[in-house]
Amino acid sequence: MRILHTADWHLGRLFYKTHLTDDQAHVLDQITALAKDARPDLFIVAGDIFDRTNPPVEAVELLDDVLTRLVRDLRCRVLMIAGNHDSPSRLEFGSRLLAQPGLHVYGRLDGPVSPLVLDDAHGPVAFVPIPYAEPPVVRQALGRDDVRTPDEAMRALIGSLSGDVPRGARLVMVAHAFVTGGAGSDSERPLSVGTLETVGLDAFAGWDYVALGHLHGPQQFDEGRVRYSGSPMKYSFSEAAHRKSVTLLELGAGGERSIEEIALTPRRDLRRLKGTLDEIRARAASDPARDDYLEVELMDEGALLDPMGQLRLVYPNVMSISRPYLERLSDPDAPQLDRKRTGDVELFEDFFAQVIGRDVEKAERAAFADAVEAMERARREAGR
Repeated sequence: MRILHTADWHLGRLFYKTHLTDDQAHVLDQITALAKDARPDLFIVAGDIFDRTNPPVEAVELLDDVLTRLVRDLRCRVLMIAGNHDSPSRLEFGSRLLAQPGLHVYGRLDGPVSPLVLDDAHGPVAFVPIPYAEPPVVRQALGRDDVRTPDEAMRALIGSLSGDVPRGARLVMVAHAFVTGGAGSDSERPLSVGTLETVGLDAFAGWDYVALGHLHGPQQFDEGRVRYSGSPMKYSFSEAAHRKSVTLLELGAGGERSIEEIALTPRRDLRRLKGTLDEIRARAASDPARDDYLEVELMDEGALLDPMGQLRLVYPNVMSISRPYLERLSDPDAPQLDRKRTGDVELFEDFFAQVIGRDVEKAERAAFADAVEAMERARREAGR
């Protein structure tokens, strides 16, 4: 069976206040063309279809266009699940009607999971969709008061798999999770606050293939049996070195896997440049990709007049400038907290220690984490 695996489209994403819709349409055109050539038996999108629970109109229109081409024009069967950025109810709207022409959308978690069973020349393949759900949602859906962490939630959901799996079927899971040992980036929203957010790799023992979403870099575990396709675009400068792609999988009669990583070409790349202002401006004259999104590290030690304005004359999409020299001058002895890579709880602990003069106690830390998680849940439910 041939499977095309992608994830983390994040339609409607803003990058430094710049709308990425045209850039996203560019890579989705490539993915649609690939589906036309490869003719997969199933096209998988493993969560984070949209970037936020209430996506802008242009993002919804782009998804509508892509799915119309896949399902109606190419007769391609599609399976999508909700990720932690999606609104499960909005994504699932009309799913019962759409399943008949071949669009299978799984958003809300209402109880034990059931498979989508497809057949090829070697027999049945059971695709088990597990949309992202926070531990409290899993507790309610399954009546499991013991579920407290994402790891426990995933194991409980796998254990709830209904008896609809045919005997001898090959097993494929589609899920949105952070597997222990995975390499993250700055553009991924944490799946939980104040608790361990990862899922142990051993939770997926016995599956022939696990198609994952959430981590934006393509990566795999256990010789490709558990795999992240990665996002089709770079969404933070920490992903500058990523090679974005989609995964084409051939699943054999006994569950053996043949995996091809097919590269995607961005409309504009994300790059990091380093040098003095004069060096970078001079370099632009021979740079064929001056429209790329750039993060610039300026090594000048003297005063500079409007460096952003000067750079944008030759590189119109400079998004960020850093000045290491000025940062060292501000307080050379103070430990620097990398706020891009630091979570809410860690920032609170640092702030608390500076203001109060002592470390946060365990109960204080837990109370703050509970408050942040409650605000996040209220924000998602309100669709903001």
